[in-house]
Formats: sequence, structure tokens, C-alpha cells
Amino acid sequence: MPNTPTHQPSRRDFIRTTGTVAAAAALASYTTPAFAASDTLRIGLIGCGGRGNGAAFQALSADPNTKLVALGDTFPDMVEASLASLKKSGAGDRVSVDEEHKFTGFDSYKGVIAASDVVILASPPAFRPEHIRAAVEAGKHVFCEKPIAVDGPGVRSVLETCKLAREKKVSLVSGLCYRYQFAKQDIIKRIHDGAIGDIIAMQTTYNTGGLWHKGHDAKWSDMEYQVRNWLYFDWLSGDHINEQHIHSLDKIAWAMKDEYPVKATASGGRVVRTDSKFGNIYDHFNTAYEWANGLRCFSSCRQWENAASTDVSDHIFGTKGTAHIQDHRIDFRDGTTWAHEPSGPDDMYQNEHNVLFASIRKGEPRNDEYMCHSTLMAIMARMSAYTGETITWDQALNSKESLVPQKLAWGTAPERAIAMPGKTAFA
Repeated sequence: MPNTPTHQPSRRDFIRTTGTVAAAAALASYTTPAFAASDTLRIGLIGCGGRGNGAAFQALSADPNTKLVALGDTFPDMVEASLASLKKSGAGDRVSVDEEHKFTGFDSYKGVIAASDVVILASPPAFRPEHIRAAVEAGKHVFCEKPIAVDGPGVRSVLETCKLAREKKVSLVSGLCYRYQFAKQDIIKRIHDGAIGDIIAMQTTYNTGGLWHKGHDAKWSDMEYQVRNWLYFDWLSGDHINEQHIHSLDKIAWAMKDEYPVKATASGGRVVRTDSKFGNIYDHFNTAYEWANGLRCFSSCRQWENAASTDVSDHIFGTKGTAHIQDHRIDFRDGTTWAHEPSGPDDMYQNEHNVLFASIRKGEPRNDEYMCHSTLMAIMARMSAYTGETITWDQALNSKESLVPQKLAWGTAPERAIAMPGKTAFA
């Protein structure tokens, strides 16, 4: 296979990239000023897939005095498709991306950051720690999709960046969207206020069907194939427990007032995704999380094609009743029931951007550091399932195993074997 992506970088790409590197360096000590309502906020999107496009539209919808000025993606075709889609959206009149602000390649994030006031990060999770760090160092506000990393070193990096964001007084908002849904906020508040009494056990499930696959093209190098199909390689996604089930784990952590488990014992494997096109990830995980006081949460997730049923649910069992978080309902032990009553629109994807842009306008930065800890919950379970060992919180956080190559280049790709419990060692 060729050692370069399908689309070769042009001389203009080279000049643009070298120029933006210099611009990024100049901005390294820049601290974002407060933005008045009359100021136009420039938005840049890094990662032009479906979620990135959705987030860009929601960002434009959150504040009328915004415009999209830059797009960046590893692949040129993704940039062009994103631009065409966003121009057709309801906010298309504020999509103002010229040829000089389309950036491609592994370094495309640098140009987008230099051109923007607010950066949307929606590239594969493997790249997120580097992108978050670069944006915050440049003094830019950030919307960051979940998860924020694929390994312990990545989580530690983002924890440091969260601290830097506080120092620079920039907002760092997470794409763990359930925390921004009013209905979820309502039931979680009731749990925190003692409605179900003392929590005695928890259960969370994210059982779904299969997801997308981009197929293969003979012109693609191994690296291009993996990046285009990033879901199926643990170094890019962290496996589906990290990429998808993190939503469920974050709800559990939220119910626990962001107190996190001290250890996890998990199992998993591949019973449906046996074809090599599915890379090296598992298709199911089952985990028992344990807190310092002995409280346990039983977690299950799977992505099985053609399975008969799906289940996305979270149950918090208390001494006075059971809260069903996903259904926004509490069943009390006396036979009565409480259910959330909607009072208006409640689009959690839109809500999170509304909060981000309000924080920027008010000069009251928001910092969603919990995204790091919820990511680590997923990583520690994956480590346990891969190795067959019980993994503690501290082991996962301080792990030296770095899944992401130090240097990214077209051509050969990381060779990641399918993990085998009892043979795959914890690192």
C-alpha cells in the first residue's frame, strides 16, 4: 500500500501549515479577553465527521454573533463534505470558511486553533489530549467531545490542561451531554437531595447494535485505513466501552457526586465481531466497579450486529426507592412514583453549547474536569477486561502504557493485537 494519504498535500498546504505553526507559537502566552455581546466569536472545527458537524451547527445556533471560520480534518474529503453540509444548515449564512482556512493532515488542528476564538474538538479520541492542550495554551475556549483520551498518560495530560484552563480563564466544556439535559439534572438533583435514601447498589447498561464502517480502499495506506475506521482500533478509540459506554459511566459518577470507584473487575471479548475489519476492539464488556465504602455498580455494554434487543438504562437502588436515570423516573418503596415533567425544549446537545457561549459572554469560564475521571472509569475497566486482572483507580491513572504513537505519519500503522486475558499484561 502507498505510504501517503489518498490526497497529497499541496505547496499551499505546506506554506499554510508552517505559517500557522508560527502563529500558534506567538499565541502560546495569549489569554482570552472577555467577549462582549457585540463581539463576533470565530468558531473553528477540528474533526469533520457527523458529530463534529452537529456540534458546529449547535455552536452557531447557541449565539447569533458567531461565525464558522476554519475547518480541520485529517482528510481533505471530510473537510469538503463538512463545509457543504454546514452551508446547507439553518446557520449556513454564518459559515465563512475560505480556501486558506481549510486545513488537512495530522497537524491541521494548529491552523484551526490559530484562526479561532472557540474551538470544537471532534476528532478521534487518540488525538484529543494534544488538541486540548494546544487550544488552551493558545487561550482559546474549547468544546471537547468525549472521551478525552484512550490511556492513562492521555488522561494525566488533560488533567494538567484543565488546570491550565483555569489559570488562563478559558472555558472547557465536555461533550458528556447528559449532564446538560434538564430532565437528567432534575432526577440527579433528587438523588443528591436524598429522595431514594442511601444508595445501596447501581446498574448501568449500554447494549446496542453495530456502528458504521468506512470499508477499505486499495489506495489507502494502513494508517489511513485505521484512522478512517478509528472506532475499531483501541489506540484511536480506547474501545467502545470508552467511546460510547462512557455516557453511562458518567451518569453513574454524577449520581455519586463525582466520587469515583477504587477498582474495577471486568470481562469481555469478541463473539460477533470476529472479522479482521473490526480491528482489535472487543464487542462486549461486563464490569463490577467498587467504591471505597464497598458500594458496587454492575456495568454492561455491547455492540452486537443483528441482536434482538437494545438497552440503554441506568438504575440507582436506594433504601427508599429506585431511580431510573435514563427514564427520569423514581419508583418509591411505598408504591408511589415520581416522573420528570418537561417544561420546554430540552435538547442536551444544544444545551451544552448554550452554556459554553453564555460562559464566554459573561466572562465566567466553565471547566468540566469530570470528563477526565469518567474517561478513566472506562479505561480502568478496559484494562481489567484485557488483562484479566482487577485494576485499581491509581493503577489506571498512573499507567505508563501509551497507546498513541509519539509520531504520526502516513504509511505503516500501529500493530495492536486482540487482547487475551491471562496473556496481555498490565503496563
